Amino acid sequence: MDRMIFVAMSGAKETLIAQANNSNNLANVNTPGFMEDLNQFRSMPVFGQGFPTRVYALDERPDINFEKGSEQATGNPLDVAVKGKGFFAVQASDGSEAYTRRGDLKIDANGLVTNGEGLPLIGNSGPIALPPFEKIEIAPDGTITILPEGSTPDALAIIDRIKMVNPAIDQMTKGNDGLMHMNSGEEAGADALVLLASGSLESSNVNVADALVNMIELSRKFEMQVKMMKTSEELDSASASLMRMS
Repeated sequence: MDRMIFVAMSGAKETLIAQANNSNNLANVNTPGFMEDLNQFRSMPVFGQGFPTRVYALDERPDINFEKGSEQATGNPLDVAVKGKGFFAVQASDGSEAYTRRGDLKIDANGLVTNGEGLPLIGNSGPIALPPFEKIEIAPDGTITILPEGSTPDALAIIDRIKMVNPAIDQMTKGNDGLMHMNSGEEAGADALVLLASGSLESSNVNVADALVNMIELSRKFEMQVKMMKTSEELDSASASLMRMS
């Protein structure tokens, strides 16, 4: 009976992990530039001394969905979306360089340009900071031009250029912070071929209908594993009764 309950127990545990992953996708359905996490189940033999007679279920995240979300026009000059493949470079919370497609930019009290997560946007020489301005424009190549506060209309000034990258996706991993990181730990080089659309935002690529169906399916799988554990307990009790009778 131990094999049956072991498989059922591990299956229930891994199903809860998959459900948490699916719930995270649903929670980020309205997050700009969010890329859906994928998951799959597989059997994993328990290796040790002797033969691997026990097998448990394993839920793993083999990859993420790199498909582009839909582009939505906002008219806000601080909203930018990557056209096609590529990522914006941002400074992660640990100070390292990371990559995201989230382009809902904001300017904090110190003039630092951040995205909706509050992460500083990287330019030619580090995080981008802007002086007080009356108008801002972001060109398709990422060049940021402003009209300084109190200047005449013809006194436009180029401040910096957003760093955009396009490394091979098999060289990147999505971290626990939701950002893309290079597997090598090094910084990706800027790619001048990556362009952006100003006044637009890329939506999440999570399919709500698929995620809801997956949530129901995972709930049924969990119930099935719990029933298997209950059945295993009943069989064990019946076997113990037969042994007492003998």
